[in-house]
Amino acid sequence: MPESLKVLVIGGGGREHALAWKLAQSPLVEEVFVAPGNGGTAGKKISNVALPADDFGKLVKFAVENSIDLVVPGPEQPLVDGVETVFRKVGIPVFGPSEKAARMEGSKAFSKEFMARHRIPTAAYRVFTASQHQEAVEYVKACNHRVVLKASGLAAGKGVLIPENTEEAVNGLKEIMLDKAFGAAGDEVVVEEYLEGPELSVLAFSDGYTIIPLPAAQDHKRIGEGDTGPNTGGMGAYAPAPIATPEVMSRIMKESLQPTIDGMRREGFPFVGLLFTGFMVTADGPKVLEYNVRFGDPETEALMLLLDDKTDLAAIMLASAERRLDSVRISTRPGFAVSVILASAGYPGSYPKGKVITEGTLPADVHTFHAGTSSSGDKVVTSGGRVIAVAAYARSLEEALRLAYTGCDAISFEGKTLRRDIGHRALKASKEPQPRLTYASAGVSVDAGNDLVDAIKPLVRSTKRPGADGEIGGFGGNFDLKAIGYKDPILVSGTDGVGTKLRVAIACGKHDTVGIDLVAMSVNDLVVQGAEPLYFLDYYACSKLDVQTCAAVVKGIAEGCKRAGCALVGGETAEMPGMYHEGDYDLAGFAVGAVERNLLLPQANIAAGDILLGLPSAGVHSNGFSLVRKVLERSGLTYDTPAPFSPNLTMGQVLLQPTRIYVKSVLPACQAGLIKSMSHITGGGFTDNIPRALPKGLGCYVDVSRWELPGVFRWIMEAGNVEAKEMARTFNNGVAMVLVVAEDKVAAVRESLAAAGEQAVYEIGRVTDVPGVELRGLESWKPSKTA
Repeated sequence: MPESLKVLVIGGGGREHALAWKLAQSPLVEEVFVAPGNGGTAGKKISNVALPADDFGKLVKFAVENSIDLVVPGPEQPLVDGVETVFRKVGIPVFGPSEKAARMEGSKAFSKEFMARHRIPTAAYRVFTASQHQEAVEYVKACNHRVVLKASGLAAGKGVLIPENTEEAVNGLKEIMLDKAFGAAGDEVVVEEYLEGPELSVLAFSDGYTIIPLPAAQDHKRIGEGDTGPNTGGMGAYAPAPIATPEVMSRIMKESLQPTIDGMRREGFPFVGLLFTGFMVTADGPKVLEYNVRFGDPETEALMLLLDDKTDLAAIMLASAERRLDSVRISTRPGFAVSVILASAGYPGSYPKGKVITEGTLPADVHTFHAGTSSSGDKVVTSGGRVIAVAAYARSLEEALRLAYTGCDAISFEGKTLRRDIGHRALKASKEPQPRLTYASAGVSVDAGNDLVDAIKPLVRSTKRPGADGEIGGFGGNFDLKAIGYKDPILVSGTDGVGTKLRVAIACGKHDTVGIDLVAMSVNDLVVQGAEPLYFLDYYACSKLDVQTCAAVVKGIAEGCKRAGCALVGGETAEMPGMYHEGDYDLAGFAVGAVERNLLLPQANIAAGDILLGLPSAGVHSNGFSLVRKVLERSGLTYDTPAPFSPNLTMGQVLLQPTRIYVKSVLPACQAGLIKSMSHITGGGFTDNIPRALPKGLGCYVDVSRWELPGVFRWIMEAGNVEAKEMARTFNNGVAMVLVVAEDKVAAVRESLAAAGEQAVYEIGRVTDVPGVELRGLESWKPSKTA
């Protein structure tokens, strides 16, 4: 790190003044240049440079000639236009995102699609191009909720309309799409669900890996007190906002900010700089309103006062640009900071300029940051809509507001306009009694749980079998062993889940097959021990219970139980706010079966020379999906893309094919004493699972050329450049149940399997006296020449 930094701040508003002021306090900084700056930015260690913020050529020339060490773009437009790349090409680090990363603010349509891909909580939405005006009108007319209209491009913070009704929404679409009220910014329009709740502004430093938020602020967008009148760039802010409780901030970090930074990096445009995210704190938790890729204004003017004396803004910015943010200290002082905007008369409409500004004595801990000002001789005059931000710090919000308004009163210019109610939401909330808490207000709905039980009772009854009555609702499930006629039974139990295949189901919105997977993963592990599955219990965990989704999962569980011949006797639905992202859920299953003692597998008489028979799988089943999803991401395909190897099905449909349940196929042969051992091929593939079915000292060979590698596995292998041996130790590769059979019993086993409906049985290898699994025929899996 240079011992004496020269920093170039690009911009000329109150935000840039506040940043330059804080940067100048750094012992690392020798000089701060502000281009172009304004009538108040110049000061100790700070100089204005008469260069426009959009003339990149002149800015680079100045930076090179003056040995600039760090560039800090203030406004969004230079970032969206690629200023970071321009300076990076001449070797000067920039605290700000690349042009690609800046699309998160430059295109609301792009950012909404990004949020959808990464399941970041946000409002429901549709995007329409200017040529789709009539479609957009029909959409808002058909909506059963209020909408917000957003010009997708940059509109200086003013491209948002909030209609009160459908008629206003239709008029708003005309204004944006046909009348071009926001110019080219309205070439695309995002029509969003209207969210209710308090808003939060969260500004966070990031180096592309680490993200560290500052205290959450609350902005005041409307020009008039009581949040009335037209939207502005912001009339004031305060921080920290009391609504940003530790729980809310924790959810914001876990559900939105970290997934955003991780998602941008994975997609190839890591975010470096200051990510300013607007949130609505809804009844369902914080949801993203929009991303901004730079410091907010007027939030910055307040937040700079909250950074403590040991926090070095220059060191933070340089560490972010050099991808080592975790090496620097970022801390804030206790208390509150406030900024109040003094605006020109007429703002946000037309307003006069050139009004002389006078400033009296300011209280301690009050600072003025100039925005729309310029020098005229020895005077400072107004030159913009938002003229000056008056910022103050104090231990309490009330005191910070008192100081800020005292500062406002010390400044005069003709037409001075301000709001006198900054912080009104926090002040009002502090005087209201705390509402009584209920289980529902904590995010758990007992009523939804009861509705779910009613919805799934018919599904549970459909799994009724001897020993179980098919009813749920008690404290536990019962099973009558005497009713099924076992003489000397051993109970066998198994438990499992579905893994990250759930991510595919959630992404596809298809939940009625993963329940089959859940049952299959447990009961297949019972049958390989010769056991008949008797009953099953499930565990469903989520953040907020969606009855329809959960019922669809249970429908699959019931179907799986019927295929396995076991009863669904109970389960647990756990609604745990804050433990899972919104819309996510997890599953676990528990199965119990019985087998006569003398038929328990594996048998003791397994010997070298015994035959390995393989039964076909239905696809990937439920293992290896972390790798599968990585391959899909690398390939550029989506779950909606037709599968290259099966064009009549989408990739989502292929991957969600449920795990085969082998109980009814193999149990008759087990009960006839024809099978010595079995192996369910799950995670670990052939190399890890088959040895579990063999005694110590024995191994086997598997000839993978004895069956055709299904298309989905060949695609995984080729699209992911996965080696054949890695395939064999990860996936079932088309054979998911392996039977160990004496050679003289093979014909009888084949006959039993055929009678149970198995259409294909492969002889895939033999037991040997060499421990481990020898893989033969791997050359048959080599990529095809036409791939």
